[in-house]
Amino acid sequence: MARFSPNTIFYGIILVVSIFNVIVPQSNATLNAHYYGETCSQAEKIISLTVYNASIYDPKVPARILRMFFHDCFIRGCDASVLVDSTAENQAEKDGPPNISLGSFYVIDQAKAKLELACPRTVSCADILAVAARDVVALSGGPYWNVLKGRKDGRVSKASETINLPAPTFNISQLIGSFAKRGLGIKDLVALSGGHTLGFSHCSSFEARLRNFSALHDVDPSMNIELAQNLRKKCPKPNKDPKAGDFLDSTSSAFDNNYYKRLIAGKGLFGSDQALFGDYRTKWLVESFATDQSLFFREFAASMVKLGNVGVIENGEVRLKCRVVN
Repeated sequence: MARFSPNTIFYGIILVVSIFNVIVPQSNATLNAHYYGETCSQAEKIISLTVYNASIYDPKVPARILRMFFHDCFIRGCDASVLVDSTAENQAEKDGPPNISLGSFYVIDQAKAKLELACPRTVSCADILAVAARDVVALSGGPYWNVLKGRKDGRVSKASETINLPAPTFNISQLIGSFAKRGLGIKDLVALSGGHTLGFSHCSSFEARLRNFSALHDVDPSMNIELAQNLRKKCPKPNKDPKAGDFLDSTSSAFDNNYYKRLIAGKGLFGSDQALFGDYRTKWLVESFATDQSLFFREFAASMVKLGNVGVIENGEVRLKCRVVN
């Protein structure tokens, strides 16, 4: 993982230009980059140091936190509902099938505990997650942006609603439709998919592309044949190793534009990834981001700000513990 000092996160040069006037229809709340300026001026520093320390000891943290933010915002909006634990009466989002592989919730818990000591009942779990997502990107060598804050935490979290997350088997029309429901456009789809430059996937998310793909093709014809052969070895049938899988990117600990270069080479791991290069509506963006990493960084940061506005609520709460509704 590319290592930035903590001060790089706090005071890094902002790579985003003119992104703070973005308005997402689903959000009725007004967010502000300086929301905690008077009530908890050290909030971002506390979160950033917590994320920095966790990432040093566990290289899986960046990809997990970034994925956690996506999965939170795509269900009920960015309301920290993904952080809530299940109870005897309710199975929460984190226990829905697409979210069982989420991890590193302890990082958000640690940041929240420190913030409750410094600024009791002030900083929402939703804002902690949004800041942490920015920080893991910057720590991994990606862009830095000002996170708009002022979200409140939701009181509802249902595992059944995780069916609404975009699946790794989605085709391009399904992807565009899923993002459009959140007020996100085609450029946001392609830019945010670049988050797959970090992380690892288990075989279950892509093995359907490796065998019996269709009546005409055993292997998905859009997949590089050498990659397919290697993945078939890593994901045999039957597969006795539930942890088997592969990295989403050959530079999986560095936030860069290699993900897009791999799509052009037919080396996207998910069918939904490779679909971005197979359709005229998105292919040109894949090519643009593969050619110009700074362009990708700017668009990713802008889309993350836009994603962070999805479903923001004003009538929520500030949880005392992120795992439990007050």
